[in-house]
Amino acid sequence: MSGERISLHELSQLCARVLVRAGADSHVAETVAQALTAAEADGLGSHGISRLPHYAAQVRSGKVDGRAIPRIEHTARAAVRVDACGGFAFTAIRIGLQAALELLPDTGIVGVSVSNSHHAGAAGHHVEFAAKRGALALGFSNSPAGMAPWGGHQGVFGTNPIAFACSRNDGSALVIDLSLSKVARGKVMQAQRLGESIPEGWAIDAQGAPTTDPGAALAGNMLPIGEAKGAALALMVEILSAALTGSNLAFEAGSFFTADGPAPRIGQFFILIHAAAFAGDAFDERLTTLLDAILAQPGCRLPGDRRVASRARSACDGVLLDAALLAELRELAR
Repeated sequence: MSGERISLHELSQLCARVLVRAGADSHVAETVAQALTAAEADGLGSHGISRLPHYAAQVRSGKVDGRAIPRIEHTARAAVRVDACGGFAFTAIRIGLQAALELLPDTGIVGVSVSNSHHAGAAGHHVEFAAKRGALALGFSNSPAGMAPWGGHQGVFGTNPIAFACSRNDGSALVIDLSLSKVARGKVMQAQRLGESIPEGWAIDAQGAPTTDPGAALAGNMLPIGEAKGAALALMVEILSAALTGSNLAFEAGSFFTADGPAPRIGQFFILIHAAAFAGDAFDERLTTLLDAILAQPGCRLPGDRRVASRARSACDGVLLDAALLAELRELAR
């Protein structure tokens, strides 16, 4: 890959210009640009800048509303409901989490539903935002169909990520973020764009046969982690993020990657927990003891450590992007 290094600040500004040129509101564009740049900084290229041309095309076509203003309701004492109104997920989720954090000291636990939404990006970033403000946070999102139920070959679930985060004594956050497919679908898209094959065991083709061809994988379905157990977890996430929020099920949702067709209008669901309401003063000590026991074993690391290291490097050195992709973005920003 021919690459070019670019600073995070310059990259975020470039992304925002691309979205504004496509027709997005400037505030929405900045929020989305920051999210994609943060994913790139963390080494999560499948959820980073490679998504931007697709986002911009969907703003231009109206498949995603780049000027949507989310609507928020407090439907119960510890329940927040946000309608993304067909816009980007990032703005809607942030509004919902901020409202939940205000309620949390009094309620101990708060649920946040987000409906009529779009791609949520790196799910870990949303729960990390809440964790760094004192909450334990769980997040769930569905996505357009790309994974079959175990034993089947027609897509019913998306890759349906689960994320968790909590704060640590040193001010950092433990962040766990995983899709329920063996890899995120975006990694297959990247392989296709770069003309690379994918490992066997990632996906099946449209007839249900194993494949290493990313094009055949995208026409087929991803495989779940843990086989039948992963598919069961995907069902759980589909219920929490789609049924519970009143959003499109995976097989009803339009693609994240094409400008035509129906809008995704998927859902996200978050649970925020105030540790002191359940553990008193014991949580920090118990968490530290647990994490120390893991790190005491040679060769062990905590989930998210590589992202933290990548984030620190990117802050100093910027990120290396595919030159062709960067040229495309600069053209879209003109």
